[in-house]
Parts: sequence; structure tokens; C-alpha cells
Amino acid sequence: MEQLLEYFGVITGFIYLLLEIRQHKAMWVVGFLTSLVYVFVFFFSKIYADMGLNIYYVAISIYGFKKWTCTKKSVTEEKVSDDPIFYRHITWPLLAGIASAILAIYALLYYVLHNFTDSPIPMGDAFTTSVGIVATWMLARRIIEHWIFWVIVNCVSVYLYYLRGLYPTMFLYICYAILAIVGYFTWKKKGINKERI
Repeated sequence: MEQLLEYFGVITGFIYLLLEIRQHKAMWVVGFLTSLVYVFVFFFSKIYADMGLNIYYVAISIYGFKKWTCTKKSVTEEKVSDDPIFYRHITWPLLAGIASAILAIYALLYYVLHNFTDSPIPMGDAFTTSVGIVATWMLARRIIEHWIFWVIVNCVSVYLYYLRGLYPTMFLYICYAILAIVGYFTWKKKGINKERI
């Protein structure tokens, strides 16, 4: 059953990322399902912070869907054709806030994982989770640099999932890392920089 859930998560994870690159709002629905499945996959594998991260993904999928639906309505009112990709850039003050948030979340997660769970990889688990929380928030706000954060998270995750024997998920995250690079350049090439969206 655990392996079946993992394979289902891998398939929906691929679909999610392809939809994310195209900025199709259905990605939030697929992301909701993928995250829900991975809550259980990571629980069984004792990767507790990533399990918690996927609970967060379930919740932010609802937020992201609502946020993108409202943005879509405002874009439609402007009569923009061909369903373009909109994004904005990170600012220095926002980067400072993001770095502070990652550090605070990391410290809290590491403390909890190290002292109160049987997690075999508390440092890596805390790192990928803290960066993932912030990167998903950045995606919901259409900040293009979220792709860079995902390249880092996905590369670290590949190693963590290898250690835990989650080979299909490891393969998924190798693809995630590659497609995150593709996603960045797709948004950059085809997108419209819209600072106030």
C-alpha cells in the first residue's frame, strides 16, 4: 500500500510540475492531491518535517487556487490575450524577510525533530521543509525566483530520499530539479513582469 501511494504521488507530482510551468491554475488541485498522498508516504518513512510540509502544501493549495483565481479575473478584465504568464521579482527587503523566515522555521523544526522524534535525518529534513514552505508562498505570489529555491530544495531532497530508500520519489525529485530550471527560463522567456499582481 505504501509503495502504491508513492507511485501515485510520483505520477501526480509530474502532472503538477508541468501545470506549474504553464501557470495553469489546475496545478493547485493536482498539488492538493499529491501533497495529501505524500503526508502518508513521509509518515511511514519517518520523514516528519516533510510530512508536515505536505500538510502545509494541502492548505496552501487552497490559498494558491483562490489567489490565482482572483488574479485571473483581474487579468481577464484587462483583456490580455493568449493566457500569458505573469510574474514579479523578489526585492531586497523581501529577500531579507524570506531569509529570516527560513532561518527561524529551520531552527524550530530542527529543534523539534532532533529532540522529540526518531527522525534519522533531522538537519536535512528541517532544511528542505523550511525552504519549501517559503518557496511555496513565493509561488502563490508569483515571484519568479521561487524556482531557484526549488532547485536547491529538490537537489537536497534527492539525497535524503536516497538515504530512506524512497527511490521512485528520489527520481521524481531529480526531475523536479531539472524542470525547476526549465520553469524558471520558461517564465522568464514567455512571461510578463507584472510587479503588482
